[in-house]
Amino acid sequence: MTDQPNTLPSYTDPAEFAKTMGDIASRSHKLVAEFLAKQAMEDEITDPDPMNVGNAFLELTTKMMLNPSHAIGSSLDLWQDYLELWQNTANRMLGQETEPVATPSGDDRRFRDAAWSDNAIFDYIKQSYLLTSGWMQTSVKNVEGLDEESSKKVEFMMRQFADALSPTNFIMTNPEVLRETIDSGGENLINGLQNLLSDLEAGNGKLKIKMSDQNDFVVGKDIATSKGKVIFRNELMELIQFAPLTEKVTKTPLLIVPPWINKYYILDLREKNSFVKWASEQGHSVFVISWVNPDEKLAQKQFEDYMLEGPLAAIGAALQATGAEKINMIGYCIGGTLLASTLAYMAQTGDDRVNTATYFASLVDFEKSGDLKVFIDDKQVQALEKTMSERGYLDGGEMAATFNMMKSNDLIWSFVVNNYLMGKEPFPFDLLYWNADSTRMPAAMHSFYLRNMYMQNKLVKKGGISLAGKQLDLRKIKQPSYLVATREDHIAPWQATYAGTQLYTGPVKFVLSGSGHIAGIVNPPAAEKYGYWTNDDTPASPDDWLGGATQHKGSWWGDWDKWIKKNSPKGRVAAHQPGSGELKAICDAPGTYVMMKTDDQ
Repeated sequence: MTDQPNTLPSYTDPAEFAKTMGDIASRSHKLVAEFLAKQAMEDEITDPDPMNVGNAFLELTTKMMLNPSHAIGSSLDLWQDYLELWQNTANRMLGQETEPVATPSGDDRRFRDAAWSDNAIFDYIKQSYLLTSGWMQTSVKNVEGLDEESSKKVEFMMRQFADALSPTNFIMTNPEVLRETIDSGGENLINGLQNLLSDLEAGNGKLKIKMSDQNDFVVGKDIATSKGKVIFRNELMELIQFAPLTEKVTKTPLLIVPPWINKYYILDLREKNSFVKWASEQGHSVFVISWVNPDEKLAQKQFEDYMLEGPLAAIGAALQATGAEKINMIGYCIGGTLLASTLAYMAQTGDDRVNTATYFASLVDFEKSGDLKVFIDDKQVQALEKTMSERGYLDGGEMAATFNMMKSNDLIWSFVVNNYLMGKEPFPFDLLYWNADSTRMPAAMHSFYLRNMYMQNKLVKKGGISLAGKQLDLRKIKQPSYLVATREDHIAPWQATYAGTQLYTGPVKFVLSGSGHIAGIVNPPAAEKYGYWTNDDTPASPDDWLGGATQHKGSWWGDWDKWIKKNSPKGRVAAHQPGSGELKAICDAPGTYVMMKTDDQ
């Protein structure tokens, strides 16, 4: 994390120190008492294995015992590597130059401190950890006879275990923390303990790691600042029409369907990285759906309600506001899944109001949907449905915690080190503020999504899913489609998103961006980062596509703009001012739904 001045009080005054420790003791006692009381009530009903990994590890052990050669070979490799590491460390102690046996990957930021390389002891600790964690994960990979679901679970959990054991997460094996402890006389640890207690209190006894202070940003002032008006509202969404930034705009307006798992302003964080602002500057007339943050009153809202009251309602409103006949659409993540479902539905009803479709990191084929499947099996979904039936919704914080586990070093352990060991406050970061601004999901809709998409993969089957009385078939989507995926995506793996190229029957272009699910999408051209790959062909295999692809520098945004204008009616019309058409302004952007917080925020 980035260094910043320590604004917490100094404890050189014994009286101040005693007061602080007394406060810590009092808060700790209260938390422990509440935890024990809660445990006494929940012990009889708490599932000791909520992620259902026990059976997977039992199966793993059984298969390894039946064929021990895999484990033996892996252990021998580890022993050989350790012998080389010991020899290299001894030679280094004698002043000789040595080559490392193990090095962290290029994107591993845990070992950036110079001491991890310059100091022989810490270098040994680092390499020893890398060898051991690598061995742990290799040992459970490709075990003969282990089914795919169990294999993914044990690999994921072993990676979590290895990440948790990193020497960077402990005081005595982290040189940066040791320096800070010596320099501050241990003040960092006292501050860190206070931060830990505050996070436990914020989570009502559960650890809720603070990634960003809720006072760091104000929605509509520091982020989500693009000017516009809410011109339409129903129970599930507000439709925002943004103010044009050019005198004339393209004839076909642009409607963005963001994921309802998070809030829309991921595409309008700040001026420098706002896709909304950039698209407006290119002459697009931009509309965005801002989803409601649902509570128990909307518990029975179904997936089809999100289609009818979301994209379909927004299409009608945007066309009414502009007088246009057709609209270009973008769907992001689960918003793209909904967009594909909507287009398949429209194909069945003869509705051709959509001109082109763009999918940002969106899954429609869930067969190989990545690490999220670790959390989605029948036992876990049943438990989730029970919890949702009691509340009426899935709490946004629980979904956020799941996503954080998939990048635990960046989204969990880096904050453990910064907040609790270094005793610092998180650095203000717009993306992490947005990440913490979570939303709920209605029980009925989320259950339908998990079972029909993730568990049974029905969306890719002809007639597998019916919405509003129509059987869906993605092969009937004939609009030109632009699919952009990200190479390091842990939520929608790019090889899985590529499957859409083999489903839609209209012309399809697939583009692969560097980086991950967020950074690879929110990548403005001015940043000149990550790069992207293009290939005019769409062979059946994603690996074949990548093998024939051309790499480009910078952002894919410009490539998309050329594509969408090529596939839209030529010429421009006078810009449409929000609220000046048939639909009048209800309120200023960013609207009211985006301001709704969950109970724990």
